[in-house]
Amino acid sequence: MPVQQAVDTIVAEARSRLVAERVAVEQADGRVLLESAVASLDVPPWDNSAMDGYAVQTRYAQHDAVLAISQRIPAGETPVPLSSGSAARIFTGAPTPQGADAVIMQENCELLGDGRIRILQPAQPGENIRRRGNDIPQDSLLLSAGHRLNPLDLGLLATTGISDIVVGRQPVVALLSTGDELASPGEPLLPGQIYNSNSVVIRALLKRLGLTVVDLGNVADRREATVEALMQAGEQADCIISTGGVSAGEEDHVRAAVQERGQLDIWKLALKPGKPFAYGRMKEALFFGLPGNPVSAVVGFILLVRPALLAMMGCSGIELPWQTGHAGFEVTTGDREEYLRIRLMPGEAREVIALRNQGSGVTSSLSRADGLAVIAPHTTVKPGDMLRFIAFNDIF
Repeated sequence: MPVQQAVDTIVAEARSRLVAERVAVEQADGRVLLESAVASLDVPPWDNSAMDGYAVQTRYAQHDAVLAISQRIPAGETPVPLSSGSAARIFTGAPTPQGADAVIMQENCELLGDGRIRILQPAQPGENIRRRGNDIPQDSLLLSAGHRLNPLDLGLLATTGISDIVVGRQPVVALLSTGDELASPGEPLLPGQIYNSNSVVIRALLKRLGLTVVDLGNVADRREATVEALMQAGEQADCIISTGGVSAGEEDHVRAAVQERGQLDIWKLALKPGKPFAYGRMKEALFFGLPGNPVSAVVGFILLVRPALLAMMGCSGIELPWQTGHAGFEVTTGDREEYLRIRLMPGEAREVIALRNQGSGVTSSLSRADGLAVIAPHTTVKPGDMLRFIAFNDIF
C-alpha cells in the first residue's frame, strides 16, 4: 500500500476514537482544544499605568509646572476621578483615574517634599497608559479548536479568567517488543543477544506527546506468548505499539496473532525503510506493528503512528512540517517511497547531505541525522535538485 493511502486510512479511524473531557487549565499542557476559546472580558479590563509615575491631565502638566498630589493609587485599588490640575501618584498596573490622559514616569518629575511635584519633562496624551482591551478585546478568538496547547497558551487562557476547558482525552498506549535476542540496557548480554533500543526510543517519543505508556516489556518469540501479550494490551490501552515480529519469518508471530485474535487491515507498505508495517485492531485498541530494525521503527512511527495519535487527541493539523533543501548527493530509488537520513549543511544554500550508511539497522545514523528526506519511487536525484525533508527538531 502507498504510504499516503495508509496514513489516510489510519487517521480516519483514529479520529473516530476521539473522546472529549473537561480539565483544569493548569493541567492542560499538551492537550488539544476541542472547543474554541473566546475572551469573556477585555484585557486589560481597564486603562492602567504602564509604569511607576504620576497620572496627569496633560494640559496642566507642561514643563516646569507644579502640581499637587491628590491621591495615591497602588495596583489593586480603585481610584477616584482626578482633581483638575492635580497629579495622582500611580504604580505599574494600577487603574488610571478618570480624567487623566497620560502618566509621566517618576524620573521625569521632581518631588518637592510638600505634597507637590514639578514636571521636568511633559508627556503626550495617551503616553504610558495601557488602554482597556489593548491586549485582548472581549469576545475575540483566543485559540481555535484543534490547537494543541503549550505553556504559553495556558497563560493566555488564565489571563482571561478561563479555569477549565474541553480537550481531547489522551490515549493510553501499550508498548511491547518481541524477540528472544533482545536484552534490556543494563543487563549482561548473552551470546546472540542485542540491547533493545526500540522501546527506549518509542517510549520517549510517546512521552513527548504527553501520553500515558503501559510498558509490557519484551515478549518471547512464541505464538502463545505473543497472543497473550497482545490480548492483555488490548484490555489496558487505547492503542498498541509493538516492535518486531511483523515480517514473514517463522519466528515472526505478531501479524499472525493479530489476524487470529483481532483484525489486520494493513500489512506491507511501499516504503523504505519500513515495508513490514502492520495495522489493525486487538479488542477495541488500535494496533500498530512496527518493524524491529531501529530505523524502520522510527520512520514508521513518524509517518504513521504519530499522526494517528495526534488525531486521537483531537489535533486539526497533523501534517508533517516539511522543509525544502538542495540535494548534495545522487541517488536512484526503486519501487518504494524512500526516506533517507540527511544532514542539513550550514549556510544559505540549504544543502542536504545523505548519510553514507542508510541501512535500516544503523541506529547511530538516527542520532547523527538532522532529519529525513523523502524521494518518490522510480526517481533519480542529482546534486542541486530540490528535496523535501522533515527536520527532527520540528517534530521532537
